[in-house]
Amino acid sequence: MGLFDIFRKKKNETVEQESASESTEILSESESNSDASDDEQSTVVSENTSAVTQPMMEQVGLVNEDEAKIWQEALDKQKISTPQLTETETETETETTEQQIYDAGLKKSRTGFADRFNRFLANFRSVDENFFEDLEETLVGADVGFDMAIKISDELREEVKLKNAKRKEDVRDVIIKKMVDLYEADGINEDATMNFAPKGQTTVILFVGVNGVGKTTTIGKLASKYQKAGKSVLLAAADTFRAGATKQLQEWGERAHVPVVAGKEKADPASVVFAAVEKARDENYDVLFVDTAGRLQNNVNLMQELEKMKRIIQREIPEAPHEVLLVLDATTGQNALQQAKLFKNSSDVSGIVLTKMDGTAKGGIVFAIRNEMHLPVKWIGFGEKASDLREFKPEEFVYGLFKELVES
Repeated sequence: MGLFDIFRKKKNETVEQESASESTEILSESESNSDASDDEQSTVVSENTSAVTQPMMEQVGLVNEDEAKIWQEALDKQKISTPQLTETETETETETTEQQIYDAGLKKSRTGFADRFNRFLANFRSVDENFFEDLEETLVGADVGFDMAIKISDELREEVKLKNAKRKEDVRDVIIKKMVDLYEADGINEDATMNFAPKGQTTVILFVGVNGVGKTTTIGKLASKYQKAGKSVLLAAADTFRAGATKQLQEWGERAHVPVVAGKEKADPASVVFAAVEKARDENYDVLFVDTAGRLQNNVNLMQELEKMKRIIQREIPEAPHEVLLVLDATTGQNALQQAKLFKNSSDVSGIVLTKMDGTAKGGIVFAIRNEMHLPVKWIGFGEKASDLREFKPEEFVYGLFKELVES
């Protein structure tokens, strides 16, 4: 089942749940009128249950031995079925909570998409050259990227004709399906999971990105998550050039009950990394998170510093770093894409962390990153709390972004 098919299935399920909820409310009103008869039935059930659960009931003449055995088997089955129902309800609650987080976190982007598409469709008359020019402008404005906007436009020229889309709603659905299909196709063979070292060895994760994107905060949130998951975590404060960076990471370490390796202000970042790697390896830490500088004298110096850190890490742990995560601020839109290109060319980025997604209408940047960079988004941030940093789930993202635009 493709990503768009999953989207439509979710949409239909939501509509069915809402209808069922309305039916339940109507039924509840009807049942409230028969409380008296329910009370009478309840008394009978209570009496029967009391008889069943009385010890040695067959000896006091309530029922004979065979009847007591049948009653006891029925009671045992009732006890067994209860926890199974609870587990099912718990799973549903967890799934709903995840979906609600994505829905709330993508509210601004969803509204932005809807507004742009509604303005575009308001001018729709026919599928002609003006239509495709307006579409490209709409998509670029939605931050999906120029390359993807042109690709969608080119592929839609034939598909709109094949689908015989004439109504505004049909045209809209075809456009969004094409966006989702292209997004899915660009992600084939993409590994969105976190890579870890074999059990018993330290996993080293390097965080890169420009200042102000939420790099240190992201490290703190992930440290809290993995520490609560039972892993021993160590932090390295290698952003020694930014005033307050070390103190900020130490505060996160205190919150998460995670130790931090730090050096003096303006110390060589590579020396901090060396001390942290030695400590992590010798004391058998499960995970080492390394915070890095986001700006030195120029970009060349920054990339040279990152390369120096990697050499030191690999000298002590040859397979490391196991991840190089690029932290991007979603609110910067296309600027985030330019940052991704800069760091990918210089530091072997393996995945993206998108922060501040709840505060922007530029959710389309996820499409541009996958289309132009072929880098997986591994984490997405929807708020300030540690629990607001979530594993990226394409199905929830697509649904949260487009659910109000596509008809069920």
